[in-house]
Amino acid sequence: MALEDLPHNFLTGRIEDLVKWARKSSVWPNTFGLACCAIEMMSAGAADYDLARFGMEVFRNSPRQADLMIVAGRVSQKMAPVLRQVYDQMMEPKWVISMGVCASSGGMFNNYAIVQGVDQIVPVDVYAPGCPPSPETLLHAILTLHEKIETGEITKRRHEGRPVELVETPKSPWVPEMPTAVRLRTPR
Repeated sequence: MALEDLPHNFLTGRIEDLVKWARKSSVWPNTFGLACCAIEMMSAGAADYDLARFGMEVFRNSPRQADLMIVAGRVSQKMAPVLRQVYDQMMEPKWVISMGVCASSGGMFNNYAIVQGVDQIVPVDVYAPGCPPSPETLLHAILTLHEKIETGEITKRRHEGRPVELVETPKSPWVPEMPTAVRLRTPR
């Protein structure tokens, strides 16, 4: 019986699968709460929802220790360069969840002071809609991100040669083909 005939287990598994599993199981989020969505993000880390079961016990305050940015709330024009700087300081591979309708599309703030979608500043991997989205929606977005990390979909997309640098143009150079929106029914 050859080694190729054995089913994959911890001895015969591929290193790529092990690395994907390790990345999925040790995502460290960065605190970037900007508005009312930050309250829901904080409650997702509390005892009722317990992000610790996904390997995300502590929200990191330093971007150099984090690999997931959860943008929770509206982003003003003055905050946009700071958000980009924090994103640039994060270690690779890095991921972004846009939490709330204000972060995803500007929400009800259709004016000159609010960025109309955080995807104009950083590449967004998963969108969590709602105003504000419930902690269950954020957990579902995190699980969706974990699934994308484990399948390798995110790393394939980033290595296709799409630019992720912020370029001063009216339209952002990086627009996702199929954004992942998390849809859940409202809890009763």
